[in-house]
Amino acid sequence: MKRILVIDDEEWLREMVHLALAQKGYDVIEAENGAVGIEKARKQLPDLVLCDVNMEKVDGYLTLSALRNEPATAAIPFILMTGLADNAGMRHGMELGADDYLPKPFTIQGLYAAVEARLKKAEALREEAEKKLADLRGNLSMMLPHEMRTPLNGILAYGEILAAEAATLPATEVAEMGQVIHDSGKRLERLIENFLIYAQIELLGADAQKSSVLRQKQTPSPAGLIEDHARGQAREANRPEDLTLDLVDQPLPISEGYLAKIVDEVVQNAFKFSERGKRVSVTLSGSANGVVLSVTDQGRGFSTEHITKVGAYMQFERAIQEQQGLGLGLVIAKRLTELHGGTLSIQSERGAATTVAVKLPRVAPG
Repeated sequence: MKRILVIDDEEWLREMVHLALAQKGYDVIEAENGAVGIEKARKQLPDLVLCDVNMEKVDGYLTLSALRNEPATAAIPFILMTGLADNAGMRHGMELGADDYLPKPFTIQGLYAAVEARLKKAEALREEAEKKLADLRGNLSMMLPHEMRTPLNGILAYGEILAAEAATLPATEVAEMGQVIHDSGKRLERLIENFLIYAQIELLGADAQKSSVLRQKQTPSPAGLIEDHARGQAREANRPEDLTLDLVDQPLPISEGYLAKIVDEVVQNAFKFSERGKRVSVTLSGSANGVVLSVTDQGRGFSTEHITKVGAYMQFERAIQEQQGLGLGLVIAKRLTELHGGTLSIQSERGAATTVAVKLPRVAPG
């Protein structure tokens, strides 16, 4: 049974709404003002809140703002009821996170329609979130054990040999084993880092307030940062001579840390899926309505089907081509770009070039 909280300082209206909703099988809670409504919402976590706008002391807007600022109540569908449904007031309510407006006076059928529409939308969003979570769990359960075991096996095996036979081994072999342990440790470190970053990104994406704050960050002169990180990835791939850069410096609406992460993931992918001697180009340029960071490689390319399936923990044709990592690189870059109001697109032809373009809005002047 769905639980609905009705907040209004007019007793007759609360009783009328209560009676009407109870006849439809809803469990109804009443609150005579905003302060009481906030406390009841915190304690009973209703499936929907119907709240009057004009109330003394704590009005509908303050009630809405208070509930949206708490994790436990932030996602509860919220309908504002008002006899003064002017454009400015409606816009203010929507900016605070209201899901709908119910103008007074309203009919019983209008009440039912508004309530059922919000509850159906909330249910659809919940089902979509559960499906995504199920897909994520499925991909994780397949990929994570292998990805963690592979570097751990190298660390444990060579560590055991060194512990038991270090005194009898030639210095060159000790150095080689040490390098394997170091490389395996770095691989494991990146695996854990990407897992944590992906979880953080998903949490940020679900919080409108934090997303808004995030978009206020800037990198005034990104060219130097992009060059440093692109060259770093080229060195890690032992292919510094394959990298070409064409960077027109202009500010970007993203923090240096997140920009660096996007560059690292996209450029690393370009080197991973192309052969030594094939060029990897990194460009930064302005467009009519934004700034574009493009990374192009001359590698094996992706099919259209694979491009449309870029998702968390998904790797392409692992059985054919061994890949390291969880397949999170492009997903992290894509989600970070979207959180900052941009888009990430992939253009690729099977067996030919692949271009990943990260387009971000221009920094507003002033």
